[in-house]
Formats: sequence, structure tokens, C-alpha cells
Amino acid sequence: MQRLDAKAILQALVQGYDPLTGAALPPESVLQQADIIRALLAGITALEAGAARALRRSQLPENVGRAWSAEEEANLTGAFHAGEPLATLAQRHGRTPTAIEARLEKLGLVKPEERVTTNRFIASRGAAQRPGSPPEGADFAAEDSEDGDEEDTEAEGA
Repeated sequence: MQRLDAKAILQALVQGYDPLTGAALPPESVLQQADIIRALLAGITALEAGAARALRRSQLPENVGRAWSAEEEANLTGAFHAGEPLATLAQRHGRTPTAIEARLEKLGLVKPEERVTTNRFIASRGAAQRPGSPPEGADFAAEDSEDGDEEDTEAEGA
């Protein structure tokens, strides 16, 4: 069943109609109870959220969230030393410019202050903080992805 079909069926039920015939549901139907209608609305919301997430994910580069191989890092290092632009590196590796800079930083090829993209992990903690080192007295743990790609949480958590 397609997402749109499921959503249309749930919407018809919420509105009190049989999705197959269009006939009004009887008032004594279980589908006319407030808790059931709330559950149907929650289902519609979940379908919409899933569709929005799939759309956002489809617009990201193909390698978002994937681990970097040693070969890919070597290719990135060579291209960086050859002076290739950030956008070209991102396109070639199927990653975002932020992920490319994060990997270059992890490899020791750029310093945080040399980055041109925004590192939202640092920005959210203040410029003096690095990912993995929360401010003094903070009671949260750093939630960086295991391979250092910064776009992963946006892609998956939205």
C-alpha cells in the first residue's frame, strides 16, 4: 500500500466515511470514538513525518552517514593537497561540504578556524568547545556520529 493511499484511507475514517464506498459510518461505529479518531490522526501525522524525512533524505548526497574507507580518505587527502575546491571534493565523494571539512579536520589537514562551513556541534556549544567536550557542569553527552560526518543527525533526526 502506498503512503498516499494509507493517508487517504485514514483521513476518510477520521472524517467519518467508509474509504471504499464513501458512505457515512454509523454513529455507533468504533471508528467514531474520540480515542480511535486520535489514534487515526496520530497515524496520519506519522505518515506525513515519514514522507518528509524520505524527501529530505533523497535530496542529500549518496554517501551521507557512511563510514569513510582508508582509500576514500587517501583520495580526499590527495585531492585536497592538489587544491581542488571544497564543492568539487563534496560532489566527488558524495558527501556534504561540511562532512568534507570535518574529515579534513579529523585528518589534521585543516584547523577549526580555517573551516568555511558551519560546524553546528561547536556553534551550539560555543566556539571554545569541541565535539566530545561539553561545557563544564553540563549534564549531557556529546552525540557525534562514529565516523565524524556532521550531517548524519540532521538527516536522520528530522
